[in-house]
Amino acid sequence: MLMIPLPISDVLRLTPQVWGDPRGCFYESFNQREFQAHSGVEWPFVQDNHSVSTQGVIRGLHYQLPPKAQGKLVRAVVGEIFDVAVDIRRSSPTFGQWVGEILSADNQHQLWIPPGFAHGFMALSARAEVLYKTTDYWDSGCERTIRWDDPAIAIVWPPCASAPLLSSKDQQALLLEQVEVFA
Repeated sequence: MLMIPLPISDVLRLTPQVWGDPRGCFYESFNQREFQAHSGVEWPFVQDNHSVSTQGVIRGLHYQLPPKAQGKLVRAVVGEIFDVAVDIRRSSPTFGQWVGEILSADNQHQLWIPPGFAHGFMALSARAEVLYKTTDYWDSGCERTIRWDDPAIAIVWPPCASAPLLSSKDQQALLLEQVEVFA
């Protein structure tokens, strides 16, 4: 597996070795030993989540505060998404900055988003199924949401034919300057 550091410290793009032939393909989507050896990340993954979205859906920007902060390993298994990580570590030189990657069933890329980052994505295909592993369990008391269109973060989302589809929770999200973040 190839692991490429992105412009914000600790966020990685993972690209697996894919073996293909006329029947299709095979790849190892995760190997704890290899992931730990290349990334230095020693957190165990404790929960797998599966999200299904239609084109134009934006989910996020979500995160959990300590003591239930989550790292996420994200991949699209059907369709294509634009996946985003926002640095919300106040002491970081890249606080409030974001990185985004296209993840798709075709490119098999994955994004490692460590604790201390908010995460969100936009479904680019008619149907997008996203799987992500987390390093801690979901906890409603620790969960927070930042507006997907916060002008202070200024994420450049791909063009969409209509207004993004949001959950009621995401519609009520706060600006970065209004939420609790990491030290």
